[in-house]
Amino acid sequence: MAELTLEIARKILDAALAKGVEKEFKPLVITILDARGAVKVTAAQDGTSLMRAEIAHGKAYGALALGMGSRALFQRAQEQAYFIDAVNTLAQGRMVPVPGGVLILDGSTLLGAVGVSGDTSDNDEICALAGIEAAGLKANAG
Repeated sequence: MAELTLEIARKILDAALAKGVEKEFKPLVITILDARGAVKVTAAQDGTSLMRAEIAHGKAYGALALGMGSRALFQRAQEQAYFIDAVNTLAQGRMVPVPGGVLILDGSTLLGAVGVSGDTSDNDEICALAGIEAAGLKANAG
């Protein structure tokens, strides 16, 4: 597989949403970007708060922008706050460096990223990982 198809993105989306329901997480928004950063699919469960779509996108976008899951970006923000702040300024504030943004890999080939927002960052990441794994792909959360 050389690219993230809509069919695969929808499998990731469905499995990630199912994990949230199974775990009884708060309503989620899930955004899946391809390797270019283009949106393949975004979905919001009923009852999500206003900024969740932007946050989910920012988690996925940040992972793609720096080539590492947003958990790693979160760690890097703790250790090198000025660097992450500078990069986010260059990115016009589009990065959200907290867990919940996970790279999608097919072997070593980058296909895109998933961003999840709605519950705690750790729970958001659980859903992203579940979606990627259900599609038979490799996840890199950081």
